[in-house]
Amino acid sequence: MSRPISGRTRVAGVIGWPVEHSLSPALHAAGFESLGLDWTYVAFPTPPEAAPHVIDAARTLGVVGLSVTMPHKTAMVEHCDSLTDSARLLRSVNTIEFRADGSTRGHSTDGDGLVDSLRHDGVDPTSRDVLVLGFGGAGRAVADAMRRHGAGRVAIANRTPISASTAAALDLSDVVDWSDRNSVASSCDLVINCTSIGMGTDSDSPLGDETLSDRHVAVDIVYHPADTRFLNAARSRGARTIGGIGMLVHQAARQEEIWTGRRPDVEAMKRAVSEVLGPLA
Repeated sequence: MSRPISGRTRVAGVIGWPVEHSLSPALHAAGFESLGLDWTYVAFPTPPEAAPHVIDAARTLGVVGLSVTMPHKTAMVEHCDSLTDSARLLRSVNTIEFRADGSTRGHSTDGDGLVDSLRHDGVDPTSRDVLVLGFGGAGRAVADAMRRHGAGRVAIANRTPISASTAAALDLSDVVDWSDRNSVASSCDLVINCTSIGMGTDSDSPLGDETLSDRHVAVDIVYHPADTRFLNAARSRGARTIGGIGMLVHQAARQEEIWTGRRPDVEAMKRAVSEVLGPLA
């Protein structure tokens, strides 16, 4: 049962524009409840022009942690006092930690959240050959995490060309043409869709339906719908499939661990998402 909000309740939240659709309040409320903490979590609609003032305002009001979503992930790089290596490399912050000395530290938990999700489901990316489809913010974070966690080959295919300087900055040399994605996918072990293809009412897939086989693991970071065409086609060919809810929940669990020093119950957080979205496949 949720704790009543009182004068002692501590507040964390998410900044974004727009942010009314965010699942983060439901996720984090469940996480804090699982830890027995008198904390709550709210959405702060933050237009782009307000971004430079967010940290000072949050510090003044005693906010204990912030999640960061679009369009502020890059902007917050310039406003945190320090950054983790991944946040610095990716030029992206999705988590702001308010430290005991009054300073702020920017983190990026998306890529590691996906790795946590894979391992939770019994899939270790270590030494596996991986194809990452898409090189937006999520794709960059996932590619970086695959490299850091010991994947074998980390190939990236994007619908628009990736500059050599961008690939070099992320220490990623295996960029393949989008037109070659099906053949490259066939030779990899783990294929991760980090594009928006298949999201919402989009019934398309980033790969040909007959590309994957029973030797593959197919991962889609899209979580609505829970079963995309990409996952359904892969499953019909015998591939193991993992949907996007896991990454969403595990990156949020990492955020709570940063803020509280304790790991929340990810299953409780998944149940909270299910209540909002409906039963998850």
